[in-house]
Amino acid sequence: MARRHSADRELAQVVLERYPDEAARIFETGDDIETAALLADESLERALGVVERLTPDRAARVISFMPPEFGRRVIENLEPQRAGSLLARLDTAEREAKLELLDAPLANELRDLASYPADTAGSLMDPRVTTFRPDATVRDVVRRLRRFRNKRISDIFLVDSEGRFSASVSLQDVVLATPSEALERLARRPVPHVQALASREEVCDELEKSDLSSLPVVDVHGHLMGVLRQDELITAERRGATAAAVKMVGASEDERALSSPMFAVRKRLPWLEINLITAFLAASVVGFFEATIAQVTALAVLLPVVAGQSGNTGAQALAVTMRGLALREIRARHWWRVGTKELTAGAINGVVVAATTAAGVYVWSRSTGLAFVIGISMVLSMAMAGLSGALIPIALTLLRQDPAQSSSIILTTVTDVVGFFSFLGIATLLIDLL
Repeated sequence: MARRHSADRELAQVVLERYPDEAARIFETGDDIETAALLADESLERALGVVERLTPDRAARVISFMPPEFGRRVIENLEPQRAGSLLARLDTAEREAKLELLDAPLANELRDLASYPADTAGSLMDPRVTTFRPDATVRDVVRRLRRFRNKRISDIFLVDSEGRFSASVSLQDVVLATPSEALERLARRPVPHVQALASREEVCDELEKSDLSSLPVVDVHGHLMGVLRQDELITAERRGATAAAVKMVGASEDERALSSPMFAVRKRLPWLEINLITAFLAASVVGFFEATIAQVTALAVLLPVVAGQSGNTGAQALAVTMRGLALREIRARHWWRVGTKELTAGAINGVVVAATTAAGVYVWSRSTGLAFVIGISMVLSMAMAGLSGALIPIALTLLRQDPAQSSSIILTTVTDVVGFFSFLGIATLLIDLL
């Protein structure tokens, strides 16, 4: 009996080592706990050969049932993108338990890979999507779906041996087919899908065009990451539509129209106090040049023009940069390129706007000196506003703060101070021309 057991084990080792694809097909329809136990008894190399070839949701479940130490070694030796994708399919508590077993640098990297920016397809999708190989049969589908009695499923998704999305099958077609029929014969191609970093607007547009109830989400390499369901997306769209707007003005996304007055006060008052402090800071700059303003009162009239244009320039740069950070088009390490671009754009726009402003001021005041002063200050303030609008959200991201919550307040302070200081400072230096 012991000799037979040894022979079976040797045969299993040969199959796992020489035919990992076939082994993965066999394990694909097996019990998760039994599969995890069998692989944990093998060498790490043989176990990895199978895990890498299992469909993503199946691989994630198998890893979750492995002994902690063996599961840690498997995760460490998987390609980071693949490991992050599998961990994303686990519940939050279970995922964190796995990450705590890893070294801090790797855990942080995988935690980042397993998360997605707010309002992207990756953050809205359900990562626990049920996937099958194209050669799986209807019988295999029915057997597995019976384990998920409480899970809503309307489509079956097919992936290749590397987890790349290939097609989908309607659950209705599965029910009407014969048990031995292969899913590949029932597959629909091409199937609309979206990238994991696609914005919510792009997802809504795709759902509207395709008229689907669910939409597959893939990464840049085509690996299936999850599924978006239309009803859940509509709910998220309603919640998110106002969240950013209220946060940008210092209100709370938790506040509702019928919230109590004291709740509104608690959420708004801190930001109003911060705004007051920044307003005093800008006012102190004006006060510093009180003597100059007393000599040329026209400067006081033109101050809002400079502040307004620099504020708008900074807001434009801020919006573009925050969108880039949210969609991961840029990371903090791109601060130099983004800052240089916005500084250049602000300066060029400043030259054009300054020419128009200087002409208008000259017509109004008949003062060449005043037109020259406001023109130069406009270029400087708009260039610095563009640079600030780019760097402030990046700096807040590095400090692990929410850019949407405080960027606009900091930016307003910077643009006001820079605008007032450049305009009044240059006017003070060139007072004899005014």
